[in-house]
Amino acid sequence: MKLSTRNQLDGVVTKVTCGEAMAVVRIRLNGGDEITSSITRDAVEDLGLADGKAVKVLIKSTEVSLGVE
Repeated sequence: MKLSTRNQLDGVVTKVTCGEAMAVVRIRLNGGDEITSSITRDAVEDLGLADGKAVKVLIKSTEVSLGVE
């Protein structure tokens, strides 16, 4: 599958926390950094996400915000 999203990072799921409608998926990227994604619970089930599953993280955003004190 070809995608227009240019920010594609390989990783492995380390934790899936499901709520009623949404889930938080924690991914360890190649290189050791971690990232989280909030997706629907249905998407977790459709993709078969579980600890140890290899995934490709796709990041497409028009804005990235940071804050410090």
